[in-house]
Amino acid sequence: PPPPPGRPRVPLWAGEAQIGSVEPGFLRQPALRPLSEGPHAVLQERGGEHSGWCLLGDVTASLDRVACALREAGLAGAWRDEQLAVNDQHGQRRGTVERAAVRPLGIATHAVHLVGVMSDGRVWVQQRAFNKPTDPGLWDTLVGGMVPADETLDNALARETWEEAGLRLGEMQALRQGGRLSVCKPSSDGAGAGYMREEIDWSLCTVPDSITPINQDGEVAQFALMERHELLHELQRDAFTLEAALMLAEVLASDR
Repeated sequence: PPPPPGRPRVPLWAGEAQIGSVEPGFLRQPALRPLSEGPHAVLQERGGEHSGWCLLGDVTASLDRVACALREAGLAGAWRDEQLAVNDQHGQRRGTVERAAVRPLGIATHAVHLVGVMSDGRVWVQQRAFNKPTDPGLWDTLVGGMVPADETLDNALARETWEEAGLRLGEMQALRQGGRLSVCKPSSDGAGAGYMREEIDWSLCTVPDSITPINQDGEVAQFALMERHELLHELQRDAFTLEAALMLAEVLASDR
């Protein structure tokens, strides 16, 4: 089971399916009360077997209203006009939601990452742009990003590889699956009431000597090619995101 959040949370339900979690008083804030009051309410606080907050009506439509209310109240993350899948506790899709609302509502997300190494063992890494809302300025894997609701894992990895590094997967050598990682941690979204739950499928490849990554979307401050000892030093001083540190530590330990 995932580690508990820093502060207590209660389930967010869609019928009998749990789709997320919130801090108990989060949805009672004055700016969000219209969501649970009146004839057009889309949320209801409940006790009993399914205690917590229950989403009413169509999951996607109701979550859209919640996301817009969070945005108006300054409680959403960075708005991207990007829909992510909303799955229940059994992994069944129940609807979609704007990306900016997932952390305040504790909705699980899916991401892909690419770890790029050179034939001589050096590792390509990126420094996240300093204006990114999450982990600005920290070092990260060569490529990483969330999987939208309308994309497969393979398509998402190919798109992110181009947008972040200007690379085509077909140009990479020895592309293979690295593993799957589950990350749970508090999030600053929702004015500090957010919770990140993310499954990461990561891949590993050899970057040809003739290729240099070039950012295309403005979300990367710089790329660097680190020797193994330098990478270990930066990991030890917490210069990387938690997710990247876990993946890169596994690569170093296995000496792939």
